[in-house]
Amino acid sequence: MAKRSLLTGVAYHGNRMPSHVRDDMREIAKADMDIVVHMLSHTDWDRHKDRMKDIFAITEDAGMEVWVDPWGLGGPPGDKSHFLAYYPDSHMYFSNGDMMPTYACLNSPDFRKFIKDWIDTVAELGGKTIIWDEPHIPKKKVSPESEDRYYGCCCPRCKKLFEEKYGREMPLFADEDVENFRTDTIVDYYKDVTAYSASLGIKNVICVMLRPHTGMDLNTIDKLCSIPTLDNIGSDPYWLNYKDADPYDFVYRGTKRTLEVCEQFKKDHNIWIQTYKTPRGREEEIIQATHAAYDAGARTLLAWGYMGSESNNYAAKNPARVWDMTVEAMKRVRAIERDRILEENRKKYMK
Repeated sequence: MAKRSLLTGVAYHGNRMPSHVRDDMREIAKADMDIVVHMLSHTDWDRHKDRMKDIFAITEDAGMEVWVDPWGLGGPPGDKSHFLAYYPDSHMYFSNGDMMPTYACLNSPDFRKFIKDWIDTVAELGGKTIIWDEPHIPKKKVSPESEDRYYGCCCPRCKKLFEEKYGREMPLFADEDVENFRTDTIVDYYKDVTAYSASLGIKNVICVMLRPHTGMDLNTIDKLCSIPTLDNIGSDPYWLNYKDADPYDFVYRGTKRTLEVCEQFKKDHNIWIQTYKTPRGREEEIIQATHAAYDAGARTLLAWGYMGSESNNYAAKNPARVWDMTVEAMKRVRAIERDRILEENRKKYMK
């Protein structure tokens, strides 16, 4: 089957009951969407593995592509990392010596092996695409009033690697060498794990955050683009996280920057539309944001998430209305794309 020129989709989580999944997949298919992102967390791996295989198959039977998200395997975004209970020496540490209780160090050989075991499970369950969600290494403020931040990761392993590379100890506050080390750590990790998944025939997609202090954002995304086994690179211009941000302007600019880098490195792209945490009365902004991404050139548009992510604490305040707006937004840009293709054909044949 030929690939459509515009792909739309949605993230789906919070339900592991196939009988309900069938109804929801029919609803998503009725919205003319192409992709469903399913989480495969450590809990899913341990307790819902057989059901996840069913869920992947149900989604494909409904005519949609499955993208698998390693939700919370190494810590946020998503669940807290269960892996760290088994490998406590793989914790990330801040530069002031504080342990990060929920984050795994990306330089940990044990963590990388754990992720490769998870990738084996994705392949076993029939997964064909992995979406690596918001790669980052966190910082934290020294105090609520301060703009200074302690950074990660400063575990003994990372300290040794830094000293070997730069010939000095890691400082308390980040400088240029530290920022490069943090970004290089993220890039090296994804080179490793995506090479492994690609060797199993799995396609690799990644989405980066826009906010700073993460080690990977639109200013450093070009380094990720150099990884040959990353097929598709995107971002999530979530305007509701910024006070007074205009949805059209914010999403348009974020999308443009992402597409410029993707075009430079000949990568496919993905752009995410925020449909979670939507306040009452602001549902209309989903229409503006979706049009902005399309107008900026995005042709793979996904919403986070289904029914305004109503199963989460960050759910939209009116999930049903948010879902209606999500469907309308995606159908509006689908209609524009269909009209564009039709007009091109008319110009060719109706002279």
